[in-house]
Amino acid sequence: MAKRTTKKTPPLEELRAIYRALLETLDAWFGRGVAEAGPGVVPCRASCSACCHGVFDISPADAQLVGEGLSRLPPDQAAALRGRAAEQLAQYGRLRPGWGAPWDVDALTEPVFDALTEQLATAPCPALDAEGRCSIYAHRPATCRMTGLSMDAGPAGRLDNECPIQFDFPEYEALPPVPFDLIGFEREAARHDAVAVTQGAVTTTVAGALQARPVPPIG
Repeated sequence: MAKRTTKKTPPLEELRAIYRALLETLDAWFGRGVAEAGPGVVPCRASCSACCHGVFDISPADAQLVGEGLSRLPPDQAAALRGRAAEQLAQYGRLRPGWGAPWDVDALTEPVFDALTEQLATAPCPALDAEGRCSIYAHRPATCRMTGLSMDAGPAGRLDNECPIQFDFPEYEALPPVPFDLIGFEREAARHDAVAVTQGAVTTTVAGALQARPVPPIG
């Protein structure tokens, strides 16, 4: 009888490196789209925070990533981020009494969470600093990396560009979608989410992730 082998889960350090590499495929997709558009067509730049407002859900793996980004900041910057996150979470509590830590989005019904996002549509992301730059840019969630261009996801369909200022730039608005294997990406991301859940992570928001148990940096 053939011996059965059990596939071992890679150590945490390796898993995080693999997940960061997976997110880099989104960065490469965006970079390809910018290059194909030509110089100056895509207006995305440092300190442009038009798309960094409102509340949205992030996956368990991304919640851990945000926590790791927080842990890499100098103490004063980390404290400022946690303070801004606490202010936003206080708004959650006022708008949705009874909802609290760990700020699990799956604990709410979809209509309830949708209503919360509408009520806080203009709220700045707590990761933004005073100059409108993302303090945890290298550790930003997948959703942030998908914003700024339309995506041709093949069998998964088209994802429209969610940039709120694209209509001010006709050439930018008219750009065709950039192909990306979203189905393959989501399949791999789901594996990392499953591991993150076993470590206590939940589907939450950026503010929720910033207030979660600190994630020690690796590497």
